[in-house]
Amino acid sequence: MSGTLTRRVLAAVGRDRRSANRPATDLNEAARRPPDPGLILGAMQVPVVLLDRDNGFRFVNQAAEQFLGVSAQQLAQLRLGDLLPHDNPIFMLIAQVRGHGVTVSDHDLTLESLRLNKVGITVQGSALPEEEGCVLLVLQDASAARALDRQLAFRGAARSVTGMAAILAHEIKNPLSGIRGAAQLLEASVAEPDRELAVLIRDEADRIHELVDRMEVFSEKPIVRTAVNIHRVLEHVRKLAQSGFAAHVRFVEVYDPSLPSVWGNRDQLVQVLLNLVKNAAEAVTAPEIGHPEITLSTGFQHGVRIAIPGAAKRIDLPLVVSVRDNGPGISDDIKPHLFDPFISTKPSGSGLGLALVAKIVGDHGGLIEVETRPGRTEFRLHLPVLDEDAC
Repeated sequence: MSGTLTRRVLAAVGRDRRSANRPATDLNEAARRPPDPGLILGAMQVPVVLLDRDNGFRFVNQAAEQFLGVSAQQLAQLRLGDLLPHDNPIFMLIAQVRGHGVTVSDHDLTLESLRLNKVGITVQGSALPEEEGCVLLVLQDASAARALDRQLAFRGAARSVTGMAAILAHEIKNPLSGIRGAAQLLEASVAEPDRELAVLIRDEADRIHELVDRMEVFSEKPIVRTAVNIHRVLEHVRKLAQSGFAAHVRFVEVYDPSLPSVWGNRDQLVQVLLNLVKNAAEAVTAPEIGHPEITLSTGFQHGVRIAIPGAAKRIDLPLVVSVRDNGPGISDDIKPHLFDPFISTKPSGSGLGLALVAKIVGDHGGLIEVETRPGRTEFRLHLPVLDEDAC
């Protein structure tokens, strides 16, 4: 970065932004004039922060304000140590940049404090030779990429369950019926001491039959899609929950009423959200949670696009549906395998519920991600909206 460019970046902090709207009197001169670095950094969607030698905030762009959750005016009165504990690895990165005058990158950092909770952040720090002690930080949140990687893994797991379900349905159900029938005949003909064993065989055969039936929902069937009002789906799920398993839970609804319709299958979306709400309700039943609460929210988020295998084009996923609870959170050893089949934290769980959720969301061309810590777990669905031109 040249000395001229450095001075322009620093000057951009206090510059009146209205000057950017002044018309140029000489178009040729305007074309030759180098662009304002402050405007360039301000337009970037990646958070950019310039720290002085005392780690005070000398410049932040709008993306950095949103990332840190603090306005530029407030940040001008703060140091980085006011937002993060001093033992955070980012301070070691900054020290290396200042000590060696080189660019240093670190990946998968956690920026966590009372004000911040960012996980999986890539930080790149660069020195400014003309401004001794100043460090330019570029912060990149890799959560969307990680969510896509996890989603692809979820689809692979769902396909494995699909193949297993087909095998089980064909190879197990028929002999299982024979075993159950034989157990019933034995139950009617054996003496009382042995009848209990016959009943045990029959009950276990029924349990296996029920498990096979549950796995058959993973079969590859094309879904019938229509325009779905996601708020009506959420309202239906909330009423079902409050009249049954979540009668003890307080629900908070934060909806964006201007959202367009989802392009999906209503019954399957009900199944997905009912499963997530049921899990949330079970999570907040712990005795230490004095006020169990589930928050349902919707919003519109630009910039999430993925390529679906077999699709002719990339799909926009601007509609976000969130189910959040104030339970104890998900343990670190379970979190990476949360959507894998047969993984469950419940003593009597089969581990197919969230695997089915991931499959249905994947069938809709969407993404599902989870963010969890003690006192807060949030599942977010990124879904496609109705494309009226394609209908």
